[in-house]
Amino acid sequence: MPDFDLPLLTLPTRADAADAAVPRLLIIYTGGTVGMALNRTGELVPMQFGRLDRKMPELARLPYHVALLSLPAPIDSSNVTPADWLYLAQLIGRHYADFDGFVVLHGTDTMAYSAAALSYVLEHLAKPVVFTGAQVPVGASRSDAQRNLITALEIAAARHPRTRTVRVPEVCVFFNDILIRGTRAKKMESQQFAAFRSENYPPLARAGIGLEFDDNSIRLLPGAYLQVHTNLEAGVAVLRLFPGITEAVVRAVLGIAGLKGCVLETYGSGNAPTTPWFLQCLAEARARGVWLLNVSQCEEGRVVQGKYETSSHFEEMGVVGGDDITTEAAVTKLMFVLGLGLEEERTRQLLAQDLRGEITL
Repeated sequence: MPDFDLPLLTLPTRADAADAAVPRLLIIYTGGTVGMALNRTGELVPMQFGRLDRKMPELARLPYHVALLSLPAPIDSSNVTPADWLYLAQLIGRHYADFDGFVVLHGTDTMAYSAAALSYVLEHLAKPVVFTGAQVPVGASRSDAQRNLITALEIAAARHPRTRTVRVPEVCVFFNDILIRGTRAKKMESQQFAAFRSENYPPLARAGIGLEFDDNSIRLLPGAYLQVHTNLEAGVAVLRLFPGITEAVVRAVLGIAGLKGCVLETYGSGNAPTTPWFLQCLAEARARGVWLLNVSQCEEGRVVQGKYETSSHFEEMGVVGGDDITTEAAVTKLMFVLGLGLEEERTRQLLAQDLRGEITL
């Protein structure tokens, strides 16, 4: 059984411990570069995260109650799995009533996938869950860890100046001065601080001298209580098309044992080859009950099935158009929707409609 009763460490801040009106925030450390530090020989090693306040004395100046929770074994984000996403979601669910916002420290390589997955799993979320991390460890000079974490905490605590309601009731990613919806984030850089961009949707906020929120782009507070889903279908794959792709490659991917869904990364506005063998491969997969979600390889724009002859066959065989969804959000959406175990028509409806802001209406 997963251990959800992990110890909480209270970090010293300037907040009055007796003031119940002060925002209560929980930092969850899952792993990643942000948790590395330089040892005496100059090597990067995992630091004792309970000493975060020593590495970041800026935390002591925050006007919030801040607690820290570290996973028993930090996860390199390249090793993250759907089981880790479910564990993290349930961990947030366990502490949901005790905190006003959550900051998840995570490795950058798969942060966009994790943020998208939690967006789906945490249904009716009414509090901020802000993913952040760093390109340079907190113990190194010129690290971006301090700025990213401090600002993520400020976002998690933010309230509307007039209504005092939660400012960002979403799962999101904050990195290098921009706040991105969790289902719109994509890692674009491995060598620069501006590692993420918001694809096909404006940032939810920008951090300059102050925090500038785009309230028109932020989802409204839900009218229901939080529901933490506990199942994701891991039997999904991604098939990226390219000129010269062979029948053997397509059959190898679509013929994977236990495959339940596949993201088709197609050209332009959702186009693909019209060769008989390719269409036959798709038809056979659909006949076996494999769901196919059509996503464009383009960074901007959207899938419009049937606009050209090269995508008109998709509608006939039951391929679902992904509109302007990212691959990261499409993969995790397939896992989520198929994990619900619903009948075919309802599954098709959910795959095609916007669930967590992943599709522009």
